[in-house]
Amino acid sequence: MKYRDLGKRGLRVSAVGLGCMGMSHAYGASADHRAMTELLARAVDLGYDFFDTAEVYGTPDSPHDNEELLGGALKPFRDKVVVATKFGLRFDVESGRVPYPLLPDSRPQTIRSSVEGSLRHLQTDYIDLYYQHRPDPQVPIEEVAGTVADLIREGKVLYWGLSEASEEDIRRATAVCPLTAVQDRYSMMARWHEALFPTLEELGIGLVAFSPLANGLLSDRYDAASQFDAGTDYRAAMPQFQPDSYEKNRELLGLVRRIAREKNATPAQVSLAWMLCKKPWIVPIPGTRRPDRLQENAAAADIALTEEEVEQIDRTLDAMPMSGVYGGTKAATA
Repeated sequence: MKYRDLGKRGLRVSAVGLGCMGMSHAYGASADHRAMTELLARAVDLGYDFFDTAEVYGTPDSPHDNEELLGGALKPFRDKVVVATKFGLRFDVESGRVPYPLLPDSRPQTIRSSVEGSLRHLQTDYIDLYYQHRPDPQVPIEEVAGTVADLIREGKVLYWGLSEASEEDIRRATAVCPLTAVQDRYSMMARWHEALFPTLEELGIGLVAFSPLANGLLSDRYDAASQFDAGTDYRAAMPQFQPDSYEKNRELLGLVRRIAREKNATPAQVSLAWMLCKKPWIVPIPGTRRPDRLQENAAAADIALTEEEVEQIDRTLDAMPMSGVYGGTKAATA
């Protein structure tokens, strides 16, 4: 595994991190803790040291399942790993709708309560990287930043970041308490956040790319016959996994297959290498429940694409027809 600086605040992490949400939430029924504990230990063996979770990644019966899983599994490696978690959001699980509606809450007292809960679930006395999970239109970002600055002074948080934030919020937040990272959905199918790249570069902030494989589509492991449980798996409703989407994405999948052949790699590795080679401060966090995928994703950091190759891929993507892609569930605004 290779390593890189996530922005310019001193946080160094594995070039590919591990998004852990799918072990507990949104990708089918919650996985077996024993199997996932073994998977997380295997990840550490492979050189992963950057693990992403959130206080809301769980199930109705176990609301904090993911943090609790990581807390137990990573405890033996705590001084060797970077654990990122998030505050400021809860799922409306009582709505009966999937994906669950999102309810933001970043009031200072809620942040305080959340950090104590996350420290307890994660079995640690500090959080390496603490994100606001979604903007809260009811709470000024300066107030959020000030609260997190207090947590940093207290030693409960080392670095902080924002997820799905606007350029204005990024600038206002970092003016109060310098941001280390911004986490956004980013893949060959979801490139709208590239507009933020000049701002991130100017301010020395890293980008953590979640859903870097477009929720798995770019792994090229699915086809029109693939089925997902509508009650537990968000992919059942995602536009890129509808039966007619595979024809719409034929050129896209053909592109990653062709480059994979040229690089003696897999489509997933090419999709990750494309963003790794785009900027030295981008860190993708693909998720998986499978040891072979874990190893496959880690090896993406060894694939070299030249600047010219990346630019050619971008130009091809710009001109290419694609299906819609899941852009996330919008948070309630009132």
